[in-house]
Order: sequence, then C-alpha cells, then structure tokens
Amino acid sequence: MMTKTTSAVKAFINTYDSESLVCKSLDLAVASICNSAQFKSLLFSLINSRAFSQELGEEFSLAGAIAGLSACRRLRSGLNYSLSGFFGLLAELISAFNLAAGVEWRAFSNRIHQSDLGTKKLLDCLLNCAEASFYQELANHLVENDPHALYPTSSYRESLGHVVSSADDQTIEAVMSSSTFTSIRVLENTLDPEQTVLRDMYISSGRCVCLIDQNVEHHYGSQIEHYFHHHNIALEKLVYRAMEVDKGIHTVERMLGDFKRLGVSRNEPVLIIGGGVLTDTGGLACALYHRNTPYIMLSTSIVAGIDAGPSPRTCCDGFGYKNLFGAYHAPVLAITDRSFFKTLREGWLRHGIAEIIKMAVVKNAALFDSLEQAGQQLITSRFGTTPCALGTDIANLSQKILGAAMRSYVEAEYNNLYETHQCRPHAYGHTWSPGFEIEAGLLHGHAVAIGMGFGAYLSYRNDWISSEAFNRILRLISAFELSLWHDILLNQETLWAAQEKIIQKRGGNLVAPVPKGEIGKCGYLNLLTREELESAVLEYQKVCADYPRQGVGIEPLCSDVGLEDPSIVAHISAEAAQPYWEDEARILSGV
Repeated sequence: MMTKTTSAVKAFINTYDSESLVCKSLDLAVASICNSAQFKSLLFSLINSRAFSQELGEEFSLAGAIAGLSACRRLRSGLNYSLSGFFGLLAELISAFNLAAGVEWRAFSNRIHQSDLGTKKLLDCLLNCAEASFYQELANHLVENDPHALYPTSSYRESLGHVVSSADDQTIEAVMSSSTFTSIRVLENTLDPEQTVLRDMYISSGRCVCLIDQNVEHHYGSQIEHYFHHHNIALEKLVYRAMEVDKGIHTVERMLGDFKRLGVSRNEPVLIIGGGVLTDTGGLACALYHRNTPYIMLSTSIVAGIDAGPSPRTCCDGFGYKNLFGAYHAPVLAITDRSFFKTLREGWLRHGIAEIIKMAVVKNAALFDSLEQAGQQLITSRFGTTPCALGTDIANLSQKILGAAMRSYVEAEYNNLYETHQCRPHAYGHTWSPGFEIEAGLLHGHAVAIGMGFGAYLSYRNDWISSEAFNRILRLISAFELSLWHDILLNQETLWAAQEKIIQKRGGNLVAPVPKGEIGKCGYLNLLTREELESAVLEYQKVCADYPRQGVGIEPLCSDVGLEDPSIVAHISAEAAQPYWEDEARILSGV
C-alpha cells in the first residue's frame, strides 16, 4: 500500500541530515541530499501523489498543512524543475509541516537561488549522482506511464482521454478531460520585501513580466520596482490604461505583441497587477499566447479581488457587447490584498461591494450577516486600511468578509469551470444587467446591484422568499448606497433584448439565479414572458420609490467616478465596426 504523501513528508523531515544543509560546498550538499535514501523515498512519493485529487487536498487539510498543498502538487513534476525551483518548493512544503525545519530549508534554498548551481535541472543532477541508474530507470518509466511528471508543459494542468473506433477506423469517438489547480490567498502587504510569496514565484527564473494598470503604476509603481530589485529579480513592466472603455480586443492584441517582443515562455507565469478590466484582458491574452501561458493575479480592487481575479472566465468586450470574446483560463495564483484599497475612491469601493453582496445573498448567509454588521464602515475605513482603522474590529471584520466572499465565489465557480451547465449562483444580478449596463453608462457594480434587487423581487413575487428576506436584501444593497433602480429598466426593448441575449448565452435557457427559500440559498427562474417581465419592472419601480433617492445609488455612472461614458464609446465602436460587418455580409451573400 502506497504511503500517504503527508506521511512521506513528515518522515523526511524527521530523518533528514541537517548537517548537509550547512555544508560550505553547495555541490557536496546537493549530492549528499540526492544520494540519500530519505530523499529518494520523498521524491518517489511526490511523483506518485494524485496531485489533482480531492483526497490529496483533504489529506493536507487534516494535517493542518494547506499552505504546502500547492508546492506538493507542483513537485509532482519536480524532476523538470531547476534546483532553484525545486528546493524553493521543497522549503515551502516543509515549512507547512514544521516551521523550524522550514527555516533551515529556506536558508538552504536561498543559497541555491544565489548560486550558478540553481539553474541546473534536478533530473540532470540526479543522472550524475551515485543513484543515477535508479533515476534513469524512473525517467524511462515516466515517459511511458506518466509524462506529466517528467516533461510537463505546465505543472498546473493535466489532461487525459480515451478513444474507441470501429474495426475499419472510419468512425472514431473520443472523450477528453482536463484538470487544473490554482491557489487563492488573502494576504497583507504583498509588496513588502519581507512578504516573499511573489519572490518565491519568480526567484528561480530570475525575471518577472508584469502587466500593470496605469492607475496602479501611479500609486505603487516605485514600490513594485523596489520589491523585485530587492530580491534581484529583473522586472519587465508593461503599463496599460485599463478603464472600462479599454476592455477591447485592441488591448489584448497589444499585450500579445508585448509578450512576443519579450519572448515570454510557455511555462513562465505573467504577473497581472490591477483591477477587473486588466484581469479580464490580461488573462485572455495569456490564454491566447502559446494557447496556455500561466499567470498570477495580484488584485488591487474589490471586483478583481473576490470575483474577476480568481475567475477562470477571461474576456474582453466587442462590437458594443460585454465580454463577447473570451476563454476559460484560471490564474495559477490569485492574491487579494486589501492594503491596495486605501487608495481607492469611495465610488470604486461601493461598486466592488456589489460582488460581495451577490455571494452573500445566494451562497453564504454568514457573510450576509457580516455585511450587515460592517455597514458603511466598510467604505469609510476602506476595508479597515485607513490609519485609524488598523487593528480594529472593522479591520478584522473586513478581512473575514474578503475571505468568506472569496471562498464562496471559488466554490461556485470552480465546480463548473467551463460553464458546462448554467446553475451558477455567482451569476446572480448578471441576467439582465449585461444588456443595459453599457447603454445606461452604469458602473458594473451598480448594474449588478439593480439586477440583484430586481431578481430578489421576482423571487418574492413567486413566493420563493419571504417579505422579510426580500426587504433585508434591498436594505443591504441600499445601505451601501448601491443602485436598486435606473430608468433604463423602463426601456422595454432594451430589457427584453437583454433577456433574449442571455438566453442565447446560457444555452437556450433563462436560468436566472435568485435567492430561494432563505438568504444564502439559490434557485433558478427559467420562465418569464415579456408581459411578466414588463409588469414586474413597473411593480419593482414602486417598491424602489420608498428607498433613498427612489432607489438610485450614489455615483452610479462611470462618468461619476472619472471614467469615460461606455455608452458613448460603445456607440462609436459600433459605427466603426459597421463597414466590417457590411463587407462580411457582401462576402457571405456572394456580392
């Protein structure tokens, strides 16, 4: 019976020779480690671990070593790593089980990072050690039986498949499956040189190609440069304007050109630092480049931090439609750091909170309670990052809210990675809003909030939630000064067109997620005629009339927070695209 992975790690920690780690000669130290029976046993266990299995995750959870799970999964293909990369990951893995041992291994890995030996591949080293015949036999076995462990394109992905065919091979049927993993972290002060998460991702390669939001560059550019300079990592900084109107294919094309110019490798994680727009466009560029270039997301806004950042749905707008082009491509590491929120204006904070409310209403009742408890303090303290809020109850509550929102989102999103079905609770508020957001010039968060309020009303109208639950939802949205209403809802053609488009996008079904039963649970509304939609809007308008400003939020428009009006830009883009579509029509019709 194969030894559990965690047991193998613990056994290695308990039996390794610490004297080899402080040997003056790194060559001798590495040789001593590679020739040891303990190392051979650990390496064999890591290679044979079921890296993508739920069981491995549960095993690490029971051991209280979740912090080392990503390193363990990546070490499955450890033979392909440089010594710098391998020992860096090994130190991370050991630290999750034993902090004291981790300190020793981190010190050793730092010596490897700083030496010429660090660039040598582990397999090359093993094929020249006393156990060379064993490792050669192992490599030969892996080529035939587990090539992911020896020659991975990406340590984060695995694909499998099987084929059956008729006797004459004229009919062939194939099934393909793929697995991928990512890490999500809620961290503090990621750009502090003492915080080594980013350093550990880039130290072995020696450089970082980084996409940066222009606004982030203004506030944090020098800090980003200092961080990588401090760790002796070359920084290739690519700065882009990333407003909502920049979320087009032209931005993605520019990124692809920059990747080609810099020679980005297929296994080199690109670092993206910014908000939702840069997340979407940068992630799409990585999905297209080499068909699969990994990326790390350091989110600087709330929308990115708990939604777009960890999302596998990368995208850009096109021809006046939101997210018309896209690909499913999750980051290998997503970091949410609320220290960036201290420079966000209140309108951006408010707009981002909508995505947290979304998960609270249909997925996490405890999160809903926390939002009610935090109230406006969440905005005025900028999630507990203002000087007077540091270390206070609101600071702790803010961190709790971010973590709960992130976990709820990832649970919903990653269980349906490729949208193979449409029972998606995290699409709450996103049924009709994509059809009116651009036309109304609304900030995304306000458009979603309107969609959430209206969706809650439809649920109440169908007796799916109580009057008390319905009013709690609307009160929470209004308490954060988000919009419940905009007159765009009275444009019947716009609203019905929005519903028709979303039905097309959702495989022929409306399947609108709404709260059902109680707060924190979700149901799906699939039948809504045009007459029912229009009458419900008029009824909902009367409900919103009793709320502050008749349901209109504070700074609901893009132009209210200094952004270009997307409705104007979309109109200009559509006019510019018209000759293209006319040419296409002539070609298709044979004219």
